Amino acid sequence: MCARMKIAIASDHAAFDLKQELGKWLRECGHEVADLGPENDSRVDYPDFGYRLAQHVADGQAERGIALCGSGIGISIAVNRHPALRCALVSEPLSARLCREHNDANAIAIGARLTGVDMAKACIETFLATSFAGDRHTGRVAKLSQIPQDVS
Repeated sequence: MCARMKIAIASDHAAFDLKQELGKWLRECGHEVADLGPENDSRVDYPDFGYRLAQHVADGQAERGIALCGSGIGISIAVNRHPALRCALVSEPLSARLCREHNDANAIAIGARLTGVDMAKACIETFLATSFAGDRHTGRVAKLSQIPQDVS
């Protein structure tokens, strides 16, 4: 895997088991992992944990974030509410690579009910190992944090 990183991981109840397994695996790979919850599989609201992860990454406490819920959709929306976060929902390594290369994504979301453990690990490995391509993408990525004044 890539160089050691500080990684934040959070989920809802539907993805709790996957979060636990991925967090353990990331630590075994030498990464520093901040588990932002939940602490068990009791029902919780994914926006609370998505917002927590987004703030943790935005504050510089983690270099990258991994957000998990049943489908990955809800928590990705929650993470993306923060203007400093660019979270892509991924289900295979190609989208994990492209979200880094083209969008400088600093978080990914994975659906625990849709993506198996091995595929989730393959996505994360690719996400962590891929650099932003820069160049023609830099201006576009900068626009993602701005509120457009004129969209016509």
